[in-house]
Amino acid sequence: MAFRYRVHMQEITYRSDGFYDEVAASDQANVHLILIATKPDIIKQIPLYKELQNRGHLVVLGHTGQHYDENLSGGMLKEFGVEPDFNLNVRGAAFEVVSQIIGRLGHVIGELKERGKTVIPYVHGDTTTCMAAANAGYCHKFSAVHVEAGIRTLTPKFKDFGLGDNGFDCKAWREFQMDKNNWESGSQEPFPEQFNTRCAEAATGIHLAPVELDREFMLGEGFCDDRIFVVGNSVADATREAMGRAETSTVFERHPELADGDFVRFCIHRGENCTNEKRFRAIYDAMKMMIEDGRKVLLISLFKTESALENFGLKAEVDQLNKDHDNFVYSSVWAEYVDVIAAMSRSAVCATDSGSMQEEMNVLGVPCVTLRFGSDRSESAINGGNLIAPPIDANLIKSIVEYAWDNQEMRDAPKIYGENVSSKCIDAVESVLESGELFRAEEE
Repeated sequence: MAFRYRVHMQEITYRSDGFYDEVAASDQANVHLILIATKPDIIKQIPLYKELQNRGHLVVLGHTGQHYDENLSGGMLKEFGVEPDFNLNVRGAAFEVVSQIIGRLGHVIGELKERGKTVIPYVHGDTTTCMAAANAGYCHKFSAVHVEAGIRTLTPKFKDFGLGDNGFDCKAWREFQMDKNNWESGSQEPFPEQFNTRCAEAATGIHLAPVELDREFMLGEGFCDDRIFVVGNSVADATREAMGRAETSTVFERHPELADGDFVRFCIHRGENCTNEKRFRAIYDAMKMMIEDGRKVLLISLFKTESALENFGLKAEVDQLNKDHDNFVYSSVWAEYVDVIAAMSRSAVCATDSGSMQEEMNVLGVPCVTLRFGSDRSESAINGGNLIAPPIDANLIKSIVEYAWDNQEMRDAPKIYGENVSSKCIDAVESVLESGELFRAEEE
């Protein structure tokens, strides 16, 4: 077992052979360790990484290797002009990835600790990396900074509304969702994200909550009020920065049919949707009907999307739709964030099961339809800019998407995810560090 453990440690790669010595040479005691793994991590963590650099903190960037191809990681790192200081190179099934992150990151943190450094892991959201990395730090008695803390799924009370009744009223459905009392907690979807965010919270010393609702969740779970900071979501910084570069995007050269807007982006990648044929077909059939009706549709297909299309016998059909309909753009995920934001800023509506897309659409003022039974960004629906479309019936989904299409009231929903969020996040961290360490131990 000891031999296998040493082999695993060799799988960590470093930007510099002298990584540990270089960090140890700094006269700063605290090492701010920014962890990234997935595309949303990169988008939301790099603004904090750059803010820490700008303030002169000792900061290192670590990549787990979870998203490792050009479209999901490499292209975006180049776009943002950053290179990780180390990569854990994790691979395998979910349980293997979790154990590898804990073991390999635990090794990195342990090496820095032996050199007299206090490590502050910055973990993001509800990812596997968030949960495992927070655990790795906590094993060394180092608490994490949880960026995007407190996100919990709420589900509309469908039975109270009468979702299955004839004559579905989309306007009334939106108004129903805008009443906070018409939502209930307790959902374990999405999996494993709701597990991840709850686990990470227990190993966190500073909870950076996007909105007041997230703070309410954490207070209800017993976390300390003085360590919860409502700061907004750093995706707002990334989105606005990308909008400032939108004219440099080449996306409309590759997809000129999107240039004049008036399209819906479909994005289906949640495990619940992509492994359940009834759910997936409800979404797919709604999209297909819209294509055949002449609506302009962009489908961004990820690994799980492609797997579902293959597993449910739809791959040949979607390829034929793409061949037969000029109003259908069927594309793999785009490598550069500026392309995503440039295109989405011109869209009529976004139909997605993504969490981050719900936030980005609020920042852009684009109506959003969430293709799930509930949302861990329910504040965006309560705010009026997002609508839940449960994946149970294609006609229902289609009617909700078409109601949201260029809906002015949804476009006018207030922006709720803040400005200069990265600065507020680091302000919160510095305020806590001024009074001591993040890890709270009982005084002897």
